[in-house]
Amino acid sequence: MTKYIFVTGGVTSSLGKGIISASLAKLLQARGYRTAIQKFDPYINIDPGTLNPYEHGECYVTEDGAETDLDLGHYERFLNIPTSQANNITTGRIYQNVIEKERRGEFLGKTVQVVPHITDEIKRNMRILGESGNYDIVITELGGTVGDIESLPFIEAVRQFKWEEGNNNAIVIHLTLVPYLAAAGELKTKPTQHSVKALLEYGIQPDILVCRTERHIPHDVRKKIALFCNVNINAVIESVDAATIYDVPLLMMKENLDKTVLAKLKLPTKQEPDMENWKAFLGRLKNPTSEVTIGLVGKYVELPDAYKSIIEAFIHAGSKNECKVTVEYIPSESIIPSNVKEKLNHLDGVLVAPGFGSRGIEGKIEAIKYVRENKIPFFGICLGMQCAVIEYGRNVIGLKDANTAEIDENCANPVINMMEDQKAIINKGGTMRLGSYDCDIKKGTKAYSAYGKTRIQERHRHRYEFNNAYLKQYEDAGMVISGTNPQTNLVEIIELKDHPFFVGGQFHPELKSTVANPHPLFVKFVSAAMEQAHKKS
Repeated sequence: MTKYIFVTGGVTSSLGKGIISASLAKLLQARGYRTAIQKFDPYINIDPGTLNPYEHGECYVTEDGAETDLDLGHYERFLNIPTSQANNITTGRIYQNVIEKERRGEFLGKTVQVVPHITDEIKRNMRILGESGNYDIVITELGGTVGDIESLPFIEAVRQFKWEEGNNNAIVIHLTLVPYLAAAGELKTKPTQHSVKALLEYGIQPDILVCRTERHIPHDVRKKIALFCNVNINAVIESVDAATIYDVPLLMMKENLDKTVLAKLKLPTKQEPDMENWKAFLGRLKNPTSEVTIGLVGKYVELPDAYKSIIEAFIHAGSKNECKVTVEYIPSESIIPSNVKEKLNHLDGVLVAPGFGSRGIEGKIEAIKYVRENKIPFFGICLGMQCAVIEYGRNVIGLKDANTAEIDENCANPVINMMEDQKAIINKGGTMRLGSYDCDIKKGTKAYSAYGKTRIQERHRHRYEFNNAYLKQYEDAGMVISGTNPQTNLVEIIELKDHPFFVGGQFHPELKSTVANPHPLFVKFVSAAMEQAHKKS
């Protein structure tokens, strides 16, 4: 029988429910339990696919093409198992499902209400992973904080779910804040007390409290929290600020979070968690033998969460190379011909990030021209790859007006054009080329050197593609098409031979990088940046 864990948050957002959920799942997985995590978001969008990254951070894409919350990236990076559409549910999707059922007449003339119809649909989705038979434990993270109006149906659904399943089969972990007031010189428990009180008002007694704090919580403060929040003292878990999110599983293991959870669920502890590979990863991460600085050129750099998976992929690749990767964020709008040398010349590598729309695109093209001509390692992802194609067309082939049809529909040389199957599509949400597709790699290329095989699968999120009408011109001019889709002949990877590292991918390799399996293109890119740094020293 599948057991269920619900993770709620109180006091403030951004406390790290996703990292706590992923860390707990990692420990349970290391004890031999088949564990899955899902995220329930209270916003009314069907998914984050149409949200500006400034609103919601990165949109994470799964193997099956779901556009999801960025926390699913943490789940995959920690557990090294793929997520799917079933792992991320929003209020919008819940209401959409209920309304479609009502239109089909499934409610037999009844008045459709939040209770029971919306809460029943939430519970149905909460059980999907558990009923698949693939998991022993399912962790469900609830977005937002207790007390938010939009979160109320989810909290009520958890109350009903816990009542239906019984206390030994479903538990609630409440993540809360224990702030340190410097003026008073002490940790304050009142925000936690009020947060738990709010949860109690909705009929839920938390089983475990995870207390985010910047100072260690002494025994007497834990005892006070336990007393006023009606939990056992060993169920008051300290989550102190960590140097890196990858420290958190080991900190939670030290706090016995996994043991406490298993005791509450009446499950055996099995073996001790096998975290040796994780510790080895952390050892390399914290004790690098070299250092590089890589520029990330993008239009959303004011909010690093917009490039969360890229940043984490650099951490994984850095650890693999025993190298500290310092990422320097460079707004693409700020790059012009007169300052490009000043902005890029000191860097050991440049990654041009994905994105949509015209803002900052000329800055990206200018950056690519500079790194191509000056032999600085370059990695382009999605729009970054497309900008490399445009730059090469303008400055090497001589197509001065080369552009993407996304920016100029009437340009004479649309070297990047809308995919044929996208031209008749009107709706924006969930309609791009999404999810995992095959790519065939040419032997003897930089891509083959990275992957070590001729057939790979990578995840996509785009509407525009390399225009194959220009393929011969590009190949004749020296651009290597090192990866193509075998079904559609879509260009997937471009690179240059006479360059230390110049590679662009139409797909999003950052989405498949995990602690256990750093992405090979990022590993090779960081390695090339290390060689660049060595040359300069």
